[in-house]
Amino acid sequence: MKSAIVGAGAVGAYLAALMTRAGEDVSLIARGATFAAISQHGVRVDSADGGFEARPAVVENYAALGPVDVVFLAVKAHSLPAIASKLGPLLGPETTVVSMQNGIPWWYFEGADRIHCLDPGGVIAAAIEPRSILGSIVYFSTEAAEPGVIRHTAGNRLSLGEPSGERSERARLISAMLVHAGLRCPVTTHLRQEIWVKLLGNASFNPISALTGATIVEMVRHPEVSALVRGIMSEVEAVATRLGMELPVSMEQRIAGAEKVGEHKTSMLQDLEAGRALELDALVGAVLEVGLRLAVPMPATQAVYACAKLRAEHR
Repeated sequence: MKSAIVGAGAVGAYLAALMTRAGEDVSLIARGATFAAISQHGVRVDSADGGFEARPAVVENYAALGPVDVVFLAVKAHSLPAIASKLGPLLGPETTVVSMQNGIPWWYFEGADRIHCLDPGGVIAAAIEPRSILGSIVYFSTEAAEPGVIRHTAGNRLSLGEPSGERSERARLISAMLVHAGLRCPVTTHLRQEIWVKLLGNASFNPISALTGATIVEMVRHPEVSALVRGIMSEVEAVATRLGMELPVSMEQRIAGAEKVGEHKTSMLQDLEAGRALELDALVGAVLEVGLRLAVPMPATQAVYACAKLRAEHR
């Protein structure tokens, strides 16, 4: 299969390096200093398990590739509205678009029910046909130390799933390709539930880390902050329950799993320290929008969201 990865940050460059090392036909779309660095030096992955280097094909112009079989959208959710209209040259009638964004994806609700803070004006929905979308949840932890240099700190799992919950042939084929590249890549029929399980942590740990500068394990082990984390998780779980989701993991199991990650900075804290825009709407704002729609009280989530927004404005 011919693949294109849109976004050359911590997730996209890491995925491109893995796939290139495995001999897959993959091209990475980058820009500016990142394009220049990868063009000249390739991608270097540093990992406690042993690093490696790879030289993926890299382009700046979407039209340089033409239609591909698979597009991996590895940009942050807040970047999607701006690039959606550029994706056209990559999309053929049978192209699969794999969404890799944290939080609630833009496609979770359709039409008038879409989450407006994620897809203002419906520009993403207009550019990407619903039938082309294959969802994913990224569980590995990576950091972009500098353009083209990726630090892999934990995990190797990426779950794939159809928004409809069916087990499709295209999901099986893409899973096999990613397994060949070195990832654990299960195909789930419960992607929507898994999204909410991950959100329990993302909606709580991420904004609190941006406010405090704390690692995940520090937040878990701090009594008052841990209580706040549980308060936010309870509110997020209430929204999921109102949507009919039965989560397979309890709040305490989710916290225990987060603690095992150890002294890891959340992606939001990494973005804050690097001066990048924060994923506040995808991880928190979207949950609040759905909670408001369903009349679920979310005072702890709202308070932390408001403070994190102000913190982002005063970087």
